[in-house]
Amino acid sequence: QITTVSGNEFLFQSDIDFLILDWFHAIKNAIDRLPKEQRITSRNLEFKLRRSSSIELLNNLDTESKEPKPEHRKSLIFRLNYSASDTNDRNRIKSRLKKFISRRPSLKTLQEKGLIKDQIFGSHLHSVCEHEKSTVPQFVRLCIEAVEKRGLDVDGIYRVSGNLATIQKLRFVVNQEEKLNLDDSQWEDIHVVTGALKMFFRELPEPLFPYSLFEQFVEAIKIQDNATRIKCIRSLVKKLPRPNYDTMKILFEHLQKIAAKESVNLMSTQSLGIVFGPTLLRPEKETGNMAVHMLYQNQIVELMLSEYSKIFGSEED
Repeated sequence: QITTVSGNEFLFQSDIDFLILDWFHAIKNAIDRLPKEQRITSRNLEFKLRRSSSIELLNNLDTESKEPKPEHRKSLIFRLNYSASDTNDRNRIKSRLKKFISRRPSLKTLQEKGLIKDQIFGSHLHSVCEHEKSTVPQFVRLCIEAVEKRGLDVDGIYRVSGNLATIQKLRFVVNQEEKLNLDDSQWEDIHVVTGALKMFFRELPEPLFPYSLFEQFVEAIKIQDNATRIKCIRSLVKKLPRPNYDTMKILFEHLQKIAAKESVNLMSTQSLGIVFGPTLLRPEKETGNMAVHMLYQNQIVELMLSEYSKIFGSEED
């Protein structure tokens, strides 16, 4: 956004970085070519390059720029503010816009009216399940069905990364629409589906293995006697909240099917442990034992895949 000395305002937006840079250089060159008497001194010229939303610009109109927050939509805003005779006009406009923003309905109100849908990505597992009236998120079920339908034999399934832009597009669609068809041609790359599923678990505010049980799982995997180790982990799994337990059970059952095709897809229980360990369980606060924790995270997932029937089976099993 550019505000000229005469008060004219122009807004330039694009998703293409090199085009934005071309605009910047063109504007800068135009200013440099102005006669000296028409130039604004550097003391009165405030130039800021930032990624921002319109709200951030309003809240920080006359303050020093803070660290920019990443936005899903690229929008580089160029502002040229002049401390000239239009200062009062700017302050008056800013005041009116702040009043307008302060009167906006809350996010909760908009959600209750159905104007904003509840997010799937980035929400707590229990919140997603409560909203869907289930114990396993529908998105997780759909991804698992798609992978088992057309991805069990794919080399490096879950290890190979999909196109990040397409994964983000799928993420957006899931958050905005109630119905999702993963058989649509735009999701034909199965690595996009697996990438989105891993992203869903990675973005949970609290991982599938709750923070409160992390240390107990780590202590359990350290037990030397295999039978005792399995019994201890089984006991911890039984303590999980219902959405966590049911989602974990269906996910590990699915990963077992992946490992069963190891000769084709080259994904062993160890490989799956390396991929899913840090995604499914992590400490609430990272410490200097990160590398050690990662080793245990991988081992926990690997053991639970290898001993799936003993850990998730009935007592008689």
